[in-house]
Amino acid sequence: MNADPQATDTPLGRTLERLYERVPLGMRLGLGPMAEACARFGHPERGFEAAHVAGTNGKGSTCAMVEAMARASGRRVGLYTSPHLCRVAERIRIDGEPIGDGALTDLLDRVLAGAPDLSFFETLTLAAFVAFREARIDVGVVEVGLGGRLDATNVLERPTATAITNIALDHVDRLGPELVDIAREKAAIAKPGVPMILGPVSAEVRAAIDEVAAARGATTVAAGDDETRALVASSSLPLAGAHQISNAAVAVRVARELRVADAAIVRGLSETRWPGRLERIARPEGPYLLDAAHNPDGVEALARHLEGAPDGARTLVFGALGDKAWAAMIDRLAPLFPTGRVYVAPQGRAPAPPAEIALRHPGQIAATVMDACRLARARAGRAEVVVAGSIFLVGEARAAILSLPFDRVVAL
Repeated sequence: MNADPQATDTPLGRTLERLYERVPLGMRLGLGPMAEACARFGHPERGFEAAHVAGTNGKGSTCAMVEAMARASGRRVGLYTSPHLCRVAERIRIDGEPIGDGALTDLLDRVLAGAPDLSFFETLTLAAFVAFREARIDVGVVEVGLGGRLDATNVLERPTATAITNIALDHVDRLGPELVDIAREKAAIAKPGVPMILGPVSAEVRAAIDEVAAARGATTVAAGDDETRALVASSSLPLAGAHQISNAAVAVRVARELRVADAAIVRGLSETRWPGRLERIARPEGPYLLDAAHNPDGVEALARHLEGAPDGARTLVFGALGDKAWAAMIDRLAPLFPTGRVYVAPQGRAPAPPAEIALRHPGQIAATVMDACRLARARAGRAEVVVAGSIFLVGEARAAILSLPFDRVVAL
């Protein structure tokens, strides 16, 4: 296993160090600095047709599906998502591939120099828009970072379609304590005359979204119609989990707004890849299941998937950030792993202390993610090791298991 951080003695490593210096600005909410920077760079966000996707969970998977369907239709596509699993370059993709190290170095150097006041996330968002313009993409698929109304990606003035995958409790300190508060923040990516595609939401949440969308001149459309479901059912969707069916329905409706034909929709869904989401990795020592479930809603989807394939010998590697609802998460998962649990602190911001998790549900404590994977494998033998609780934990574990390069974790 190997998960060494990106070397700082390379051009990209040195540039990333300068980018990381902006992490203390945090996930700044507000469009002013981003809008001004876009203007200084000649408004790259206006240089491509866009799909803009928000949601508590599933928005990255949905974006990956839309990107695959648009590429299957023969178009040149850019994809911007966050956070990354292993490499910063994963956040900016052109035609299905992460931007190359040399291109990323040049791009970030220019944006860091030309927009010195931007935060870490704003810098990468602007870099993605510039990369898309320079690659002359036809379509840009853009994932919202946090919320929607004040997220840096909301400088997109007129996307072809917007979407909300689902609404669940997360980031309540930033977005509000109730589901309707969160829904209103996410719905504020709505634009005049632009359809907003909705995944499954409650009637109360739908009313809140409709109110915001209508005030902004947008229409809302539920994704779960029979024709859409039939298209999803006719594809061989490789992403595991029942929740991906709902995400796929949202993605299909977005793709149709992008004028993607049904044949390309089916092909794109069948070719979608999105690591770290119920991803099963077969290794000589035994299988791993990696899932970026990082809040109770995501953990519930993982638990239902595990309950559908019982395995009393599997072992859990769990770690969470301290500001997440980690107690509810481990309460749901622990009974599914009665004989094998390993706890570890993810990198990033302050973690939930593994010792406190172990007091709630006994398990071993590991010093590092690599140690946690080794301990879990030793306990599981040839059975499955499941890694969950934080996307940052999953990214580091994936790099360790597959001996991949690994950039520093940025948990904003």
